[in-house]
Amino acid sequence: MDVSGTASADENTRPRAVITSTARQLLVKLGAGGLTLDAVAREGGLALSDVEAVFPHRDELLTALLIDAYNDSGAAMEQADQAARDAGASAGGRLLAATRALRRWSFANPAEFTLVYGSPVPGYHAPQDTVPPASRTPAVLAGIVRAALEAGELTAPRRQVPGPPLLLPDAEALFGGVPEAPFSDLIERGIVLWSSLVGLLVFQVFSRTHDSVRDETAFFDYAIAVAAEGIGLVVPLGEHTD
Repeated sequence: MDVSGTASADENTRPRAVITSTARQLLVKLGAGGLTLDAVAREGGLALSDVEAVFPHRDELLTALLIDAYNDSGAAMEQADQAARDAGASAGGRLLAATRALRRWSFANPAEFTLVYGSPVPGYHAPQDTVPPASRTPAVLAGIVRAALEAGELTAPRRQVPGPPLLLPDAEALFGGVPEAPFSDLIERGIVLWSSLVGLLVFQVFSRTHDSVRDETAFFDYAIAVAAEGIGLVVPLGEHTD
């Protein structure tokens, strides 16, 4: 059997895996702003030319790390959501399961979380390649909200966002179109939910709530339930969803 193609693929994949693994370790030590190809080569015991053969510029390495982080965190949410669906959970239960999964990933990978949701890296501009992986998290949330709407699990809001729609076409497309009244501002409310989730994680990962609440895990669930009220969704607190 000819395995030359497989061997060649393994040889090409191995240096990339070493480089990205080393870069992740350096993210913890140096932060994204301090990441350089020289530092990766030294830390990984590689020649600089070997690193540059895979990632000619630091920005390409940062992009690879971003894509990996978005895909890993998105996959964690997708898997948790699917497990909740398989268990017959309500949309609120699915939301709690998916957001808990993102929380676990964030605490297990604080350097990658910081790269994705922390301060922008000076001089770096994420290319279009990062958009599909970055869309996986809001896509999970959108899918849950859409399912809640279709299942009649949402309570209509008491007041709608005033004025014309505030959405860009991509946001409408991700959700599958703008719902009819009284849920015509549901996508805007979903974006508020998404931003509340990220802000909550930033507070918890960066230890902004540890001196304010006794149980940060329970507080996370409570905060998700409160945020979900903004879209008219009930989250079943105290229920095992993952």
